[in-house]
Amino acid sequence: MKAPLAPGIRFITYISRDSWYRGFILVLTFLFYTAYHLSRKPISIVKSELHRNCSTAIRPADLNITNNATWCDWQPFDQDNYQTLFGVLDNSFLVAYAIGMFFSGIFGERVSLRYYLSFGMVMSGVFTCLFGLGFYLNIHTLWYYASIQILNGLMQTTGWPAVVACVGNWFGKGKRGFIMGVWNSHTSVGNILGSLIAGVFVSSSWGMSFIVPGLIIASTGVLCFFFLIERPEDVNCAPPQHHVRDAENASLPPKNASSGDRTSNSGIYTESQEVEEDHSKAISFLGALRIPGVVEFSLCLLFAKLVSYTFLYWLPLYISNIAHFDAKQAGDMSTLFDVGGILGGILAGLASDYTGGRATTCWVMLILAAPMLFLYNYIGQSSLGTTIGMLLLCGGLVNGPYALITTAVSADLGTHECLRGNSRALSTVTAIIDGTGSIGAALGPLFAGLISHSGWNNVFYMLISADVLACLLLSRLVYKEIRGWCGHIPRARGFKEI
Repeated sequence: MKAPLAPGIRFITYISRDSWYRGFILVLTFLFYTAYHLSRKPISIVKSELHRNCSTAIRPADLNITNNATWCDWQPFDQDNYQTLFGVLDNSFLVAYAIGMFFSGIFGERVSLRYYLSFGMVMSGVFTCLFGLGFYLNIHTLWYYASIQILNGLMQTTGWPAVVACVGNWFGKGKRGFIMGVWNSHTSVGNILGSLIAGVFVSSSWGMSFIVPGLIIASTGVLCFFFLIERPEDVNCAPPQHHVRDAENASLPPKNASSGDRTSNSGIYTESQEVEEDHSKAISFLGALRIPGVVEFSLCLLFAKLVSYTFLYWLPLYISNIAHFDAKQAGDMSTLFDVGGILGGILAGLASDYTGGRATTCWVMLILAAPMLFLYNYIGQSSLGTTIGMLLLCGGLVNGPYALITTAVSADLGTHECLRGNSRALSTVTAIIDGTGSIGAALGPLFAGLISHSGWNNVFYMLISADVLACLLLSRLVYKEIRGWCGHIPRARGFKEI
């Protein structure tokens, strides 16, 4: 009698070969972008150590000082304009990132994603470590740290278009919102890990707060070089179906390759030779802008990312100033915002998959975020329980739309039906959307540094205004989706032609 298979083996054989590969790619790219965000976070944790309240610090007995108020600060951040100098560091990275992102997608469509990601992660690790070496080499010049931030910002642009393109190559539209909502938690997981790792070293040796994350992202670059699979076809797996028409076309008999006749399916006329040529050409920048919805979602992301990145770079300092926590405590507390972001991204993906309304889901979460930001500023520090609850809620509402636009929406638009099967648009579309959003990511921390001198209330008014503007930019798409629900126009689940 044949012995039954062990339960573990039955489980392995139950899951198809294609599913194993898809799961492997999802986990691998998750690790890659977790490392990217992990290496960005230390600067926000270290800020409160570079400029401290020296009156509460224990002064070494053998230290000869000339200024009791700034003896424990790291030059040049010991000056009264330290917030402006922090803004210079933030924007050196973010402006370089925003500019580089528009070119990164173009490169990503034309070179191997495996080589591109590997190079970007290794170089990001090098520049992150160089920032931390400033502590051990006793470097006190602003230009050194700003230059490192610029170069690191350019290297970090290799990440997002490439990982989204890779995931988009492996996963179809069916449950893309939920899958990419869960997958996009790498952003918050990276921020949390980056905060915790930096917090371990920040009070004793802040240089290690950069060096350890730098070594981690460089190691993931090596991992990418040896294991990343760019497309299902590379390992004889079935490609995903990006559209309903893909399934319809799959059931049709193949057209005679020698025939010059055109065939029709759902009113779309194509010629086989022309389609084949389209597959071999990467889309142009202007061609990507003409895809319906790209401009609206890009501009919406500009304001949504302005809010998210202001929290990313300034929340630990805000908590330290308002709640009077030390650098490590403020960094640990700020991770709750990212925990809320994980939940918000998953919720946004589920809701948009179920309703078929990507724009409406973003609009609802953005409109709810505005009053929550107002409440957090006024009552968020009244008690520990209130602080925890408000950080989780604000993190979910702020990062939910941001996560949905940069993942599922970008993948939907990059495989839009108007492209007629051209799969080489995904990286460019992703770069345009995230590049435009990165302009907001650069402006948010800059404005926060300038406005915070007049009080934190004004910073929150700026963030609330940005949320409202993001909602207004999605109004046309929301109107189209609502009309679709009311039966005035056809509506397909997931992103539709708008």
